[in-house]
Amino acid sequence: MFVFANFINAVAMVLNYVLWLYMWIIIIRSLISWVNPDPYNPIVRFLYKATEPVLYAVRKRIPYIGGIDISPIVVILVIFLLQMFLVATLQDLAIKLKY
Repeated sequence: MFVFANFINAVAMVLNYVLWLYMWIIIIRSLISWVNPDPYNPIVRFLYKATEPVLYAVRKRIPYIGGIDISPIVVILVIFLLQMFLVATLQDLAIKLKY
């Protein structure tokens, strides 16, 4: 049972780090969008390819607010929700399985 509890705890930690990293990718992409980035730059292309599917899905569901794209804010809030709920739940489950 301890092995399974440790595995769940490890999954929770990796998920937390992945969500944290993706949040920073969203933030960097938002900051880059304020300037005129070179679309052929490999870093800019990676940022757009990594974030556009998620941001596009959010943009389809949220109405456009007068020239302001709030989809990055919504995605970051969802990431916080996942970190507070899903990661914390997995960690609590791992603790309960140890006892």
